Amino acid sequence: MAQEVTQILLNAQSADGVVRKVAEDSLKQFQEQNLAGFLIALSHELANNEKPPDSRKLAGLILKNSLDAKETARKQELVSRWLSLDPAVKAQIKRALSQTLDSVVPDARHTSAQVIAKIAAIELPQGEWPELVGSLLANMGGPQVEKPAHLKQATLETLGYVCEEVSAEILAQEQVNSILTAVVQGMNASETSNDVRLAATNALYNALDFAQTNFENDMERDYIMRVVCEATLSPDSRVRQAAFECLVSIGSTYYEKLAPYMQDVFAITSKAVKEDEEPVALQAVEFWSSICDEEIEIQEEYSGDFTGDSEVPYFQFIKQALPALVPMLLETLTKQDEEQDQEEGAWNLAMAGGTCLGLVARAVGDDVVPLVMPYVQENVSKPDWRCREAATYAFGSILEGPSLPKLAPLVNVALNFMLSAMKDENNHVKDTTAWTLGRIFEFLHGPNVQFPVITQENLPMILTVLLESIKDSPNVAEKVCGAIYFLAQGYEEGTGAPSPLSPFFQSIVQALLVTTDREDAGDSRLRTAAYETLNEVVRISTEDTATIVMQLVPVIMQKLNHTLEMSVLSADDREKQSELQALLCGVLQVIIQKLGASDTTKFGIVQYGDQMMSLFLRVFSCRSATVHEEAMLAIGALAYSTGAEFGKYMTDFYRYLEMGLQNFEEYQVCAVTVGVVGDICRSLDDKVLPFCDGIMTQLLKDLSSNQLHRSVKPPIFSCFGDIALAIGENFEKYLIYAMPMLQGAAELSAQQVIRDDELIDYNNQLRSGIFEAYSGIFQGFKGNKAELMVPYAGHILQFIENVYQDKDRDDSVTKAAIGVMGDLADTLGPSAAPLFLQTVFYKDFLDECTSSDDQQLKETAEWALSTINRITNVG
Repeated sequence: MAQEVTQILLNAQSADGVVRKVAEDSLKQFQEQNLAGFLIALSHELANNEKPPDSRKLAGLILKNSLDAKETARKQELVSRWLSLDPAVKAQIKRALSQTLDSVVPDARHTSAQVIAKIAAIELPQGEWPELVGSLLANMGGPQVEKPAHLKQATLETLGYVCEEVSAEILAQEQVNSILTAVVQGMNASETSNDVRLAATNALYNALDFAQTNFENDMERDYIMRVVCEATLSPDSRVRQAAFECLVSIGSTYYEKLAPYMQDVFAITSKAVKEDEEPVALQAVEFWSSICDEEIEIQEEYSGDFTGDSEVPYFQFIKQALPALVPMLLETLTKQDEEQDQEEGAWNLAMAGGTCLGLVARAVGDDVVPLVMPYVQENVSKPDWRCREAATYAFGSILEGPSLPKLAPLVNVALNFMLSAMKDENNHVKDTTAWTLGRIFEFLHGPNVQFPVITQENLPMILTVLLESIKDSPNVAEKVCGAIYFLAQGYEEGTGAPSPLSPFFQSIVQALLVTTDREDAGDSRLRTAAYETLNEVVRISTEDTATIVMQLVPVIMQKLNHTLEMSVLSADDREKQSELQALLCGVLQVIIQKLGASDTTKFGIVQYGDQMMSLFLRVFSCRSATVHEEAMLAIGALAYSTGAEFGKYMTDFYRYLEMGLQNFEEYQVCAVTVGVVGDICRSLDDKVLPFCDGIMTQLLKDLSSNQLHRSVKPPIFSCFGDIALAIGENFEKYLIYAMPMLQGAAELSAQQVIRDDELIDYNNQLRSGIFEAYSGIFQGFKGNKAELMVPYAGHILQFIENVYQDKDRDDSVTKAAIGVMGDLADTLGPSAAPLFLQTVFYKDFLDECTSSDDQQLKETAEWALSTINRITNVG
């Protein structure tokens, strides 16, 4: 078999489907029958310079895929499989891979570098392959030993990939020092091969996280920075681009160490922005964007509380560079691409410059305004469209950051001009003008805005222009939808008084519906934008326009019905149908929530409930995950709005509910379905009982699954609480299954030692979910079945104490913990008294909460304290 591998690998890439299938089956069979032999054969194929490049490349790819996978469970399986191979087999494969780094075929070297890194990611954390870094560094040669350029290039590429795959604490500091030495030498201007310099610069990018200790040392840091800055001047544009990418990463990772270098960095970034090729110039602009991000984050985190002796490293680099930085960015704005508004995901120097200018405005606030406004005034009326568009883009970019008193007078003067510019002869100018109007409405309009730029006097003209411009080309119309979206959002008050938008409500809704039906609505995300805007307009509508919202229901249902009758002949047709259904279900969800929120309009939902439910069930039968999700959300809203009436749909709906709970792959669908179970429980109360066996069985399976994404688990625990609250004492039969799950999760949560923000958030979500479950179960059992919870009370109090001692708990966890403490005392009564009498922490916890500024927390804590005092006869 091993002798035929070359031909099989070539056949596996054949254009003939039959030949390809036979080859793929042969490879699979070989792998299953003799894994060690299979991997050795592939490594020898990759290493053999006599073999065809195509067979070598595929051999390397299969090797790589046998070591790593995106899916966590599969990845774990592949790691275990590799570790369990005979050490002699692994050594043979690694020798072949190391040998391939010296191949004259670039593809073979590149693939081998990737595979070596994948093995390193498995073995180095286990303490295996300790000689790897040393053997790679030996490939770099030395003063007396010159190695071929292609070997050095492949070695540096490998080192870069190893640094990317392995976490920083795995390598010893002396190994890191040796890697950085080799990498920085490879980047030196004295290196004659541009390919080696490029590989070295890319490797440094991946190794920067490892260089913490080196950046603490002034001499080492100076040397690294000098080499990176020199590399930005390389004659090879690929090296220059990679060097700027390193600078961007250094700006984010080592902000506090940058002060001595900023003058030089400004000079080289400025030169690149003005003179270099676009990919290089883009990275030079990105450096300043990354510095803005750092300084914005510092300001947000410390709320601008900086004193002279502040320990927070905040150097105000942007403020210092402002007089030179802003003109440099403004200069980029006229370098637009003719096609940029038609291409989704387009990115060019003008867009990067405008984005950076927006970040600069957020970083320095009012100081940016006098530097930008003269440019705006000088260019906004010029005959050249590029100048008009650049001026408008500059103005739109600085609307977030500066204070309202600074901006409001300027916007008041500019607004009429902007509205007139919506009739500009140039499409780009209209596109950017509509975007800028959207920014004005987003940041300078709303109930809490002190200097509103939109008044009863100018609103009719604004809407006349917008409803006319929504008929423009798709890219302009999409930005107009965005402007209407923010205009509507600014009228969200919640007082119930008629909205200033009410007189125009019908016209706006009509214009948006017409937009969704345009032949070209598929371009520039226009249809999606129009529906999202319609949702926002409905969401903020007031009761005086409820009849118009009600009239929308049959219109949207008819559109949804139409999607069910579309002819679906291809994958594209299926995707189009699915996208439309998702959008329309989304609109119905918002309408249901809006009308269902008030007793005077709820009848509209009940009236159409049967037809809507029938349509949603038909949408499910189209079997698309995204539609499934949107339809599921709409059904949740319907259940919440119709209350006990929803019971009549359960028999038909239940199988789809179960399918949603079983959907491990698309975990968002599963999460949404869990939420809908909660909505149904709140609507049906004990009428949900006939379906609870199936629902609880599936939820318990979900919790036990390694395949299900962890983010779905907190809502499942919370759902236990909803079910217990709905069916009360009937939850008894699920207690022996649910409580061990809850206790296990509580113990796991208490054991977590976390310093990662994402994990802290997740742990808080998990705790909230557990507390919501406990709360629902306690309240459901209050009365006749309270004694069932006595055996668990000690464990629950222990969990609350663990949470109390954790400084990373958030407010929602604190509230939930205090609520459960009160529920425990309230439900168990005197049975719980001994537990509280033996416990000290609860008084401190409650004291902390009763002195809180949060009124809701304070009230909950006072209630919990009086309940505990009552059962313990204190006070």
